[in-house]
Amino acid sequence: MNTTTTILESAKKTILAESESIANLVNYLTDDFAKSVDIIFKSKGRLVITGIGKSAIIAQKIVATLNSTGTPSIFLHASEAVHGDLGMVLPEDVIICISKSGNSPEIKVLVPLLKRFGNTLIGMTADLNSFLGKESHYILHAHVDNEACPNNLAPTNSTTAQLVLGDALAVALMEVRNFKNEDFAIYHPGGALGKKLLLKVKDMLDTTHVPKVNPNDSIKKVIMEISEKRLGVTAVVENNTVIGIITDGDIRRMLNTRDNFVDLVAQDIMTKNPKNIDSNILVSDALNILENNSITQLVVLDNNKYLGILHLHDILKEGIV
Repeated sequence: MNTTTTILESAKKTILAESESIANLVNYLTDDFAKSVDIIFKSKGRLVITGIGKSAIIAQKIVATLNSTGTPSIFLHASEAVHGDLGMVLPEDVIICISKSGNSPEIKVLVPLLKRFGNTLIGMTADLNSFLGKESHYILHAHVDNEACPNNLAPTNSTTAQLVLGDALAVALMEVRNFKNEDFAIYHPGGALGKKLLLKVKDMLDTTHVPKVNPNDSIKKVIMEISEKRLGVTAVVENNTVIGIITDGDIRRMLNTRDNFVDLVAQDIMTKNPKNIDSNILVSDALNILENNSITQLVVLDNNKYLGILHLHDILKEGIV
């Protein structure tokens, strides 16, 4: 009967088996790995990655990682290749074929066809003496002693080893390409990371509801402007120049100290020299300014021209944290 203890022991055994297999991979790295990186980097074509079964699933993940890190890659299913999909392979493409055994029937049929057009073939296999191991121009040795599976059958350690080698390949190519955060964001423009690295203040600034009052406007008008524009703040503008801001907090403090404010105007309660930013800076940088100064809004200026207010809530809505 299974108990919590035996289940946890099984999980620990699997995790340790896989982690040991991964750590052991460093002992099987050869010059072929470095040469493969160099060939892929210098290639004028794409990287085509193929495999069968579980290796095909790993191939798809590696393709996704490479595409997002600057190496154009496509997936070719080994069994579909011989039924027409081989046509997607172009003369300048580099090919990686993944197979633990390196001897599956599909691989034996496919490998000669892949080499027929003169493409460089990189094999990723656990068996250097397999058909794939002998026929490949270069080998990425995904060696494992056994599987984590108690029957040594289900691909566990072997697929993890393939995945890790694929990650190592992707990271090495990133470093060779000097791939930076900004480059990564270009391939992930819709995610939070993309927004953090690409989105500028001008891209999200609301220029249709720009709160502003004149220095001599009444407090009543100030309150109406803050309420109407719904940003909790208004700029005080004189001769097209921002000379201060008034927040809803300023209004509350005024009401706490005075019973009558009919003799007051905007410039009497404004904060002079408010923090401001250029519309071309990144929103993530604007967020840092807000946090460092413990404020919730910034005046946006371009060459001293008032464009609007950037509020912390607008940044949070974009998922940039």
